[in-house]
Amino acid sequence: MASTSYAPATAAAGSFSSVDRRDFLKVCTLAFAAIGLPYEAAAKAAQVVAAKKLKPSVIWLHFQECTGCTESLLRTSHPDVAELILDLISLDYCETLFAAAGHQAEAALKKAMADNAGKYVLVIEGAIPTKEDGIYCQIGGRTAMQIARDCAEKAGAIISIGSCASWGGIPSADPNPTGATGAPMILKGKTVVTIPGCPANPYNLLGTVLQYVTFGTLPALDEKNRPKFAYGRTIHEQCPRRPHFDAGRFVQKFGDENARLGYCLYKIGCKGPATHANCSVQHFGEVPDAWPIGIGHPCFGCTEQALAFRVALHDTVDIDRAMPPATYPPIQAAQGHISPVATGIAGVIGGALLGAGIAASRKLGGPPPDKTTGAGKEA
Repeated sequence: MASTSYAPATAAAGSFSSVDRRDFLKVCTLAFAAIGLPYEAAAKAAQVVAAKKLKPSVIWLHFQECTGCTESLLRTSHPDVAELILDLISLDYCETLFAAAGHQAEAALKKAMADNAGKYVLVIEGAIPTKEDGIYCQIGGRTAMQIARDCAEKAGAIISIGSCASWGGIPSADPNPTGATGAPMILKGKTVVTIPGCPANPYNLLGTVLQYVTFGTLPALDEKNRPKFAYGRTIHEQCPRRPHFDAGRFVQKFGDENARLGYCLYKIGCKGPATHANCSVQHFGEVPDAWPIGIGHPCFGCTEQALAFRVALHDTVDIDRAMPPATYPPIQAAQGHISPVATGIAGVIGGALLGAGIAASRKLGGPPPDKTTGAGKEA
């Protein structure tokens, strides 16, 4: 799906905090670089954000979930969450981070929607129950369905963070007694960016929000409305254990010698070949190898509705698309050397040819070939 354009988020959502321009530009540059922009592009994007001198209003809803996606966001450090909230966005409603509660929280939600109609970013975390008119999840006397539809009505951009909000996640696992489903299924007819994961990588959210804030557009999306910059490839394609897969070196069971050697986990149920995500290159909490395969466990396929919480943990999956091996011959191939055996064989062959030439020459009555050059000479 192509990028979807929206009006730039220039709502009256409050100006920057007391940080000076230099520090603000540094924060923005770090945030853009974290999602893969080259330094020059990141610096230019940061200049665009700074020139607007306004921060977008963000309304963050919580439904059927464990709050793991918020907890993951809280552990970002480039930028850290305080810089993100205070300097890049205006987080006007978030139950997890609110000091307010009850009527005060509800009043803040209504005010943010009224003051920033058509411009605020709506982030939905958690599945939405549908059975019994959604009574399994209520906040302030309203069901999750009612709240989601009401807040989405005048949102500038809508983002579902985590697998629960994207397609139902754990709450939708069979037998799904509450009829839990994702926000896109409730908000039909609207563009809902899905950022699945259990939890979702916070930088995938930051990348989406920053593009909307800076350019007034959403990133290019795939057929499931996932940002292509994060979900365009399978984990298998960029997995650090991929060379072991290509070489046929597999862990046979947990704790065996192959596991200790870091071999491929495919045979014990790794879902990486069918899971679209960037976990293998964008680890969690800025900690190297802080992702399932990095700590020795097979990928669970948490971003895929057809896999997560439906396919048994240790069952293998089909490879999404065939890929060439991860290892290739070097560009500068090593020069070959002639062995003594090869030299001897060549000598035998050359001698036989020379002898045959002498015999043939005598039969024809011509001068025999020179024994050194093979050329004919006068007797």
